[in-house]
Amino acid sequence: MIEAEQGTELQSTAHGKEGTVADAEDSASLKPVKAVDRVEAVREAFRHAWKGYKAFAWGHDELKPISKTHGEWFGLGLTLIDALDTMWILGLKDEFAEARKWVETELFFSKNVDVNLFESTIRILGGLLSTYHLTGDTLFLDKAVNIGSRLMPAFKTPSKIPYSDVNIGKGTAHPPRWTTDSTVAEVTSIQLEFRELSRLTKDPQYQVLYFYYCINIISLANLISANQMLSTMHVYLSRLLEDYLQAIEGVRKNLLRQTSPSKLTFVGELSNGRLNPKMDHLVCFLPGTLALGAHNGLPADHMELALQLMETCHQMYAQMETGLSPEICRNCVQTPADRHNLLRPETVESLFYMYRFTKDSKYRDWGWDILQSFNKYTRVPSGGYTSIGNVRDPLNPAPRDKMESFFLGETLKYLFLLFSDDNELISLDKYVFNTEAHPLPIWPSTS
Repeated sequence: MIEAEQGTELQSTAHGKEGTVADAEDSASLKPVKAVDRVEAVREAFRHAWKGYKAFAWGHDELKPISKTHGEWFGLGLTLIDALDTMWILGLKDEFAEARKWVETELFFSKNVDVNLFESTIRILGGLLSTYHLTGDTLFLDKAVNIGSRLMPAFKTPSKIPYSDVNIGKGTAHPPRWTTDSTVAEVTSIQLEFRELSRLTKDPQYQVLYFYYCINIISLANLISANQMLSTMHVYLSRLLEDYLQAIEGVRKNLLRQTSPSKLTFVGELSNGRLNPKMDHLVCFLPGTLALGAHNGLPADHMELALQLMETCHQMYAQMETGLSPEICRNCVQTPADRHNLLRPETVESLFYMYRFTKDSKYRDWGWDILQSFNKYTRVPSGGYTSIGNVRDPLNPAPRDKMESFFLGETLKYLFLLFSDDNELISLDKYVFNTEAHPLPIWPSTS
């Protein structure tokens, strides 16, 4: 079991279930934590996670908190880079300063290593660009330009569809080892970062190559010249809104279902014309996206759908014995293979958006319950948090000995913003978050 350190367990607002927390103090003596303390509770959780990373995985991609060692994916300090803007937003100046020093002296992209285009763009390029905007420190922009340039070979393909993997040292790219295909959902999610890189450097190559790919995806053209690309860009941008609206209508028509008898709305998956009634936790980003669209003038029924899906995502947590969501629900039932929790951010991401736009305090309470459950079932005394294998077993949640970089880069960041009373702290009218929760400024409208 995973025991909490003495004095770190915080009173839950909802889950009175059996847990794995050490009974170092009589639970009756614990007083409820006031709402004003929630922001500080997130800071404390971050410091605890950072303590483990610094002690056992410094400069490496991921912490393995139980075995007190590290895991490597790209060998580029993913957790540290993912957490940079989180530390800045949380006001953790000392932690940020030591991380900045590592970026300055240890982070280089000339190594002979394959990286995934999608993951390295949203985590590394996005994290560096965001940190540059928040701090004004050109160190982060210089590093962003370096990695962005090294990712460009992925776009040099006969089909103009990017390869999924790039060797950033050799300047070569290739599809995944197990298939010749690239995932459209991944390679269409990274245009924000490359456009931002072109805007900051005044070098159009980053957005032009990506734009060339995108116009093929949405069938605006098959082959156009480089000169034609820029003149066609305004057509492409207006088409994005039309495609988004059509996509949401497609979801409504083909993927939305309700559970029985609880009538929770969920988004299934369509494969070969047949609906599979499964909903991944990953889908729980959608309530926030729908709410953001409604906030910016899209149809009001998008907000209605957001409210319904937010309730479903909440129930994916509330109905579990640990108060933590499984990775996948199948008609709100979990198979043993689906019961793991990876400390994912999507539900708290949407809770942040929903609270910002509605000011309904229940969304803060739901987020607080989730943080409490993380502290109760995933916190490792020596530092860090671990993913778990079974959210249905509070006595043995089966820790998996891995803290994903997105726990610091996304989950704790969204919880902090959810609890903060400062709406100008990353204003949603001034910033847009990339897929990895790295905020980038919204450009002024241009004709």
